[in-house]
Amino acid sequence: MKNEQDNHTMRLDKWLWAARFFKTRALAQKHIELGRIHVNGAKVKNSKYIVVGDTIDMSLNSLPYKFKVLALNHQRRPAPEARLLYQEDAQTATERENQKLLNEASRITAAYPDGRPTKRDRRQLDKVKRDTW
Repeated sequence: MKNEQDNHTMRLDKWLWAARFFKTRALAQKHIELGRIHVNGAKVKNSKYIVVGDTIDMSLNSLPYKFKVLALNHQRRPAPEARLLYQEDAQTATERENQKLLNEASRITAAYPDGRPTKRDRRQLDKVKRDTW
């Protein structure tokens, strides 16, 4: 009887690992514990069992993801096969792309997009600050 149930349900952390959202199950568990992953709109634990048809909302690297579970696979398979396990919400995908563009644009307009200022840059900043203060 347990084998029959195993074919229809799967642990959330294991499914996220098998669907290749995370490199390890430990990373998936960490994100679930931090409350970044919701199933059917509710915060869940690592041991939550999901079924086909569940909706998963996830925040990964401050970017939104929303998808519907289409299949369960108890083994980690290649990426093309893993993409068949879920269907992503189109609206959330466009929101994520817009957010990526905004993040990229904000980096370009930053004073020092390449890292911290050089010694010369710091001297120029100090000079500007002294003149205005």
